Amino acid sequence: MVVIKELDFLKSVIEYRLNSHLKAEESDFPEWNISKGINSELHEFLIEYQLSQVEMLMLLIALVPHVSPEFFNNIIAEYLPNGGDFPEFGGVKGKNHRGILPTGETLLYILAGRDLDKRVKLSAMFEDDHLFARKSVLYIEPVPHGEPKMSGRLVLDDEYVDLFSSGKISRPKLSGDFPAQLITTDLEWNDLVLAGKTMEEIREIEVWLKHNAQLIEDWKMHGKIKPGYRVLFHGPPGTGKTMTACLLGKYTGRDVFRIDLSLVVSKYIGETEKNLSKLFDKAANKDWILFFDEADSIFGKRTNVRDAHDKYANQEVSYLLQRIEAHAGLVILATNMKANIDPSFTRRFNSFVEFENPGATERLQLWENYLPKDISLDKKISIKDLARNYELSGANIVNVIHYAGLQTLEQNNKTIAGSDLLKGIEREFRKEGKMIRKSR
Repeated sequence: MVVIKELDFLKSVIEYRLNSHLKAEESDFPEWNISKGINSELHEFLIEYQLSQVEMLMLLIALVPHVSPEFFNNIIAEYLPNGGDFPEFGGVKGKNHRGILPTGETLLYILAGRDLDKRVKLSAMFEDDHLFARKSVLYIEPVPHGEPKMSGRLVLDDEYVDLFSSGKISRPKLSGDFPAQLITTDLEWNDLVLAGKTMEEIREIEVWLKHNAQLIEDWKMHGKIKPGYRVLFHGPPGTGKTMTACLLGKYTGRDVFRIDLSLVVSKYIGETEKNLSKLFDKAANKDWILFFDEADSIFGKRTNVRDAHDKYANQEVSYLLQRIEAHAGLVILATNMKANIDPSFTRRFNSFVEFENPGATERLQLWENYLPKDISLDKKISIKDLARNYELSGANIVNVIHYAGLQTLEQNNKTIAGSDLLKGIEREFRKEGKMIRKSR
């Protein structure tokens, strides 16, 4: 976490600027030895990315209201004891925060004073090619049309606020501003039972996740290969689409976020694009996996334009296409019906992965994987017969075992009764509106 010496250094820089401006005192700009070891995540970040003293101060200026709300006010009060307006320092008031929230103008004043050349160079550090933009670390909040860009609030991304202030990054929570939820699994690749061709295609995605960054950087393929990887998972419910996304994240060290489409799609014109913009802006350069379940509800085929609503619905699809193509990470769209996805998306996918209902061999493996190892099974029942006779998905089989397990505990039995398994199978067929029948 940020240490007192770092805040003391920022204070000395601000005092240098105020002494120079308000008291006409001449002195050298304070210097900080970045290579000097300090036990803080900020220091480690500076070393890792070989950042300059100026870049360190930029981070500190944005961070300080989060750790010391009165920091700027207390310093300025020493120089303006009678109060008064100080427009050159910049800064804005928050809705709840009573201290000064720094703006781009605050940063320019502290680091460059009235030196126009330095101000221009500092402003350029917020361009897209800088590390702060590429990793979504630090940015200037947009301002109303016609106002100076640098009058926008200086914002340090929440994850880096957490890292520099508490020593750990907290993941974003599901909300209107972030319509996605972290999903994980305790299962392993061996628990995922898929057809050989499907598994081979999944391995190709895993290879991309492991090696694409090296391909782009070390082989200098930037600009020659499109950023990101777009995949369509399609197939019946319960065949492993969500589990596969979780396992890809688990084994490549990435967070997987499932998009909550109820928080994305809006009946109000322009709101859907706005919600998706928030999502993709937050996910930019985060190395996350974005998982759109039931994707046809938002990525569905465009309609013929009959009214203004159709026109804007089609514009939403076009906007989505642009954002997904520009996104540098892995985006997975999952659907039960491939035919429902708009062709303008499918043409730009890197891969289509079909998840089929398991055959008898796969069903047997699923039964063996999910039945508890320490609880015996009624000898009158054969899981080979269950696998051969009943066409169930992996999710169906888990539900059957769950039901039978609860009945076994309720009856205080030592073995899982075949009748409970058969009743569980019947329940699964009935839920899906199917007549129970045996496979031939």
